[in-house]
Amino acid sequence: MTRPTAAPQGAPATQEPQRPPDATYWLEHAWLGTHVEPGVVVETADGRISEVRTRTETPPPGATVLRGLTLPGLANAHSHAFHRALRSTVQVGSGTFWTWREVMYGVAARLTPDSYHALARAVYAEMALAGITSVGEFHYLHHAPGGTPYDDPNAMGEALIAAAGEAGIRITLLDTAYLSSGLTKRRGGAPPDRHQLRFSDGTADAWAERVSALKDSGHARIGAAIHSVRAVPAEQLATVAEWAAARSAPLHVHLSEQTAENDACLAVHGRTPTRLLADHGVLGARTTGVHNTHLTDEDIALLGSSRTGTCMCPTTERDLADGIGPAARLQRAGSPLSLGSDSHAVIDLLEEARAMELDERLRSRSRGHWTAAALLHAASADGHAAIGWPEAGRIERGALADLMTIALDSVRTAGPPPRLGAETAVFAASAADVRHTVVGGRHIVRDGVHALVPDVPAALAESIAALRG
Repeated sequence: MTRPTAAPQGAPATQEPQRPPDATYWLEHAWLGTHVEPGVVVETADGRISEVRTRTETPPPGATVLRGLTLPGLANAHSHAFHRALRSTVQVGSGTFWTWREVMYGVAARLTPDSYHALARAVYAEMALAGITSVGEFHYLHHAPGGTPYDDPNAMGEALIAAAGEAGIRITLLDTAYLSSGLTKRRGGAPPDRHQLRFSDGTADAWAERVSALKDSGHARIGAAIHSVRAVPAEQLATVAEWAAARSAPLHVHLSEQTAENDACLAVHGRTPTRLLADHGVLGARTTGVHNTHLTDEDIALLGSSRTGTCMCPTTERDLADGIGPAARLQRAGSPLSLGSDSHAVIDLLEEARAMELDERLRSRSRGHWTAAALLHAASADGHAAIGWPEAGRIERGALADLMTIALDSVRTAGPPPRLGAETAVFAASAADVRHTVVGGRHIVRDGVHALVPDVPAALAESIAALRG
């Protein structure tokens, strides 16, 4: 069989974003982690913040003015870029996560390196318009349909890395081991079904050999992921965990998103998915469980005591009727929280932050589980740490110069005093209020217009239309 060709034609996979010039920004109002400060000057050099000056009432000569409230750039800690093509189409009729998955498989089957590059470039540009400066891309679409590797076995991953660079944002490619179709007592798990053949490398050792050819670059870092305990047999979990540990790379895993996964794991292994991961050395401070929805008290204690993170994706979890995860209990136990847009029902990290608090209010019938500041930390500093960019997510000297600015004079945000900017951002604003995005000192979104992808809606429409069956 002829092996499919590899690289996306839109740009070479090795393309790096242009080095940003040193710049000075004047922030009308800035959230500095604990409070809102008026009149802040941020100077950048070599992509980092070189100086922060407060109490500057007017912009210095030559400074770029960012009017509104400026926050650290946001981190989307869990993304499946190709799911953006499902928006609205999966809202017809009813169903479950499992019926939704069949529609998702149909889109996955039609993607090539070229078409995935085009779609991801548009999706990452949409993220930049929403103030997202870094994305954790949970990537398992590795091979051609039928499972045949491309000439470059990492063609699809390289397409995503190139797409992020062209859209001007950082990416952590969480290259995902996906080896089986379900839990079974047989060694190696159930074989992948026809939809999943292009996800699988066959074994964890083969996965490790392929992913080892991917390299970090200026805007991209390589991490690892275990798709789920359904998709990686128990005896191969340690291989993935050890690969990540040897490189001090982030390791992510879908965890207890569905009760059916828990039931199957108990039936086959006599323990919960969390306990299974703990027993095979997967949990730890570099690991993040995504969703962590249906957990026992012991599961919560295991995740908290090991400092394993939790990435909540509320807009997807409610869209798929997954349930409300115990985020407040997990954080109290010691699990750091981050946020993701997952299936991209919407791309709006402010909505994810708001939803985490409001969902907990519905469950508990009480208010105020997190302050606005705590929710912004989850969306920025803690999210960046979860995907391996711990130097991002703060407006302070030495941090990566990643900023996002929301308008304080839109129909959603007008009225409250600027000192309540954090509360306004989390509980009233939306991605539509983002006016500026700066990545590494480079002004990527200016006055709501993307500097590198001039017509993002058209890019989305065209790339999604190309995938219709």
